[in-house]
Amino acid sequence: MQFYSLNKKSPSVNFKEATINGQAPDKGLYFPESISQVKKELIANIENISNEEIAFEVIKPYVGNTINEEDLFSIVKETVNFSIPLVKVTDDIFSLELYHGPTLAFKDIGARFMSRCLGHFVKGSDKKVTVLVATSGDTGGAVANGFYNVPGVDVVILYPSGKVSSVQEKQLTTLGNNIRALEVNGNFDDCQQMVKAAFLDEELNKKLFLTSANSINVARWLPQQFYYFFAYKQWLQKDNPPVVCVPSGNFGNICAGLLANASGLPIKHFIAATNANDVVPQYFSTQNYQPKKAVATISNAMDVGDPSNFVRIMEIFQQQFANLTAKVSSCSVTDATTKQTLLHVYNQHNYLCDPHGAVAYRALEDYLQLHPNNKGIFLETAHPVKFYDVVEPVIGQTVKVPDSIKEQLTKEKKSTMIGVGTEELKSFLMGM
Repeated sequence: MQFYSLNKKSPSVNFKEATINGQAPDKGLYFPESISQVKKELIANIENISNEEIAFEVIKPYVGNTINEEDLFSIVKETVNFSIPLVKVTDDIFSLELYHGPTLAFKDIGARFMSRCLGHFVKGSDKKVTVLVATSGDTGGAVANGFYNVPGVDVVILYPSGKVSSVQEKQLTTLGNNIRALEVNGNFDDCQQMVKAAFLDEELNKKLFLTSANSINVARWLPQQFYYFFAYKQWLQKDNPPVVCVPSGNFGNICAGLLANASGLPIKHFIAATNANDVVPQYFSTQNYQPKKAVATISNAMDVGDPSNFVRIMEIFQQQFANLTAKVSSCSVTDATTKQTLLHVYNQHNYLCDPHGAVAYRALEDYLQLHPNNKGIFLETAHPVKFYDVVEPVIGQTVKVPDSIKEQLTKEKKSTMIGVGTEELKSFLMGM
């Protein structure tokens, strides 16, 4: 399998090169030259197939011969070695809990897969790879955990000061060793622009071997397909495929689901649920894609004003707006409504969402009211404890801290404060 740049000005590359490069030289995102079709038997017998076998079959065509099958199966097995349950909330609404991994967030899947692939690729190389990543919340912790002490890899994480939750901040600032955290005096879009500028800097790229661990990287994006297949495996009404609602910020998560669907996974409809950062819902209304400056909300991992992965979504639908809207709808949910929903679901159904899950729950519930006879799944992308400062005042109770992160929350934060702009980041990287 080869991958081409969506800017169409760079040569095609294999999975290894796409993973190491992160972005194409023409600054386009990589996209597979064909969308692999899963075997019909896999869908028909999915309940009897192990998660690691499903994941292996889904990813194998994209990896090609860049990793031998034995090593790839081992990577996949380590990637999905925690539970991803589909939990009933109401008769019509189910939660896909993606927070049972080491950093309690959906990004554990992509980060674990990518870190192991990159570790495999740099093994035996005399040149270190520097992974440069911007985070609006969960990416940083998942990448830090996934790459922690991976030989031959340094990680630099940029995050917006005061705009990630206290738990998220601890997860990306307390590991040390090969993980460095830069606290940026700006917002997520500023962080993302600084990272993009670093990749364009010739002097920097001569000194360092830079790659990205954001969902622009195919090794982060493609494995996110796995849990859509796992959800369908647990879906009881196979003759009535689910509507799936995804809380969306940079749009890598829903893009992976759309790719899985294009590969043959039965999903009736997708809903891209956003917070006040409503660039995509506005595009659905006007057909005019107009990036905006991101605004801060209580669902901070979705505070993105120019989602990188939307170009990939348009490519899946051959750039045709009619094709897109036949399969996908999009809506925006306010902070006030998010809080109301969080409290309602907790009181009425004894289920605790995090703010991102609450956004998705509300969007799904509204859709199902207009489309009776459908049932749906919303993606619960992070454990509520990661946003206890939002959740606890809403429900009036303390959120129990899982044992797996108790120790990390007591550790000392280690970060370097930098201003917005390319020069400070460049100076830090040149001094590494």
